[in-house]
Amino acid sequence: MSLQIASLNSGSNANCYYIGNNKDAVLIDAGLSCRETEKRMKRLGLEISRVKAIFISHEHDDHIAGLPVLSKKYGLPVYITNTTLQHCRFELQKELVCSFAHCLPVAIGELSVIPFLKSHDAEDPHSFIISGNAVHIGVITDIGYACKHVTKHFKLCDAVFLESNYCEQMLANGSYPVHLKRRISGRKGHLSNDQALELFLKHKPGNLRLLILSHLSQNNNHPDIVSKMFSQHANGVKVVIASRYKETELFNIERNYTYRSAKAVKKVQENKAQLSLFEF
Repeated sequence: MSLQIASLNSGSNANCYYIGNNKDAVLIDAGLSCRETEKRMKRLGLEISRVKAIFISHEHDDHIAGLPVLSKKYGLPVYITNTTLQHCRFELQKELVCSFAHCLPVAIGELSVIPFLKSHDAEDPHSFIISGNAVHIGVITDIGYACKHVTKHFKLCDAVFLESNYCEQMLANGSYPVHLKRRISGRKGHLSNDQALELFLKHKPGNLRLLILSHLSQNNNHPDIVSKMFSQHANGVKVVIASRYKETELFNIERNYTYRSAKAVKKVQENKAQLSLFEF
């Protein structure tokens, strides 16, 4: 059985990532409005009834803006640390709030979600590995540097949403004030293109087949720069740039460590159905 994954949105305006099998799914972060989350999932052919839980990485608005409405409307449990919840500017229904802890797996149906600590300017930030049927998907964004927890879990991934936030030259020469440049490039800020590429080159797992570069800065980066940097070093890894304006396509990550787009899977299924018409 494969896992299906997609970025519904990725950037400082909103972040939301979908990972699931044919029965259960989770959302990592809920920065989109409930309505926009519904629309984008529908365009991908995904039923929101598959979503069994939402996991929150940290309390910044671009990761939680749509959370209260989405959780309440569908009765979705929210996995969030107590410290992160205390720094959110809203209340959630108490019966829907669940906590998690560093490196302790959480079972969601046949999925396992492992949270792990990261370095970011939030109160209790975490990234996640979502696993099912020996397939491991990483959601590793909003990190100031690749700490030991990031490196350890990156090495497990068959597919990964990895931050490649800013071009160091664009940030240095741009119009942002000095304090903001320091925050972004600091050890509790964001991962640059060069830092993300270094992590990829030094610690790329042998089973990694899909790299979705995520959380690109609108003002200090460009998809063409990121695509060019990584594609020349891909060596068989599919490189995708997540958009801050729309969802990616839906990808199927299979047990034999291959990836296929959902469109390709559907085509194979249609061909098998047509062939069966001629079998006697």
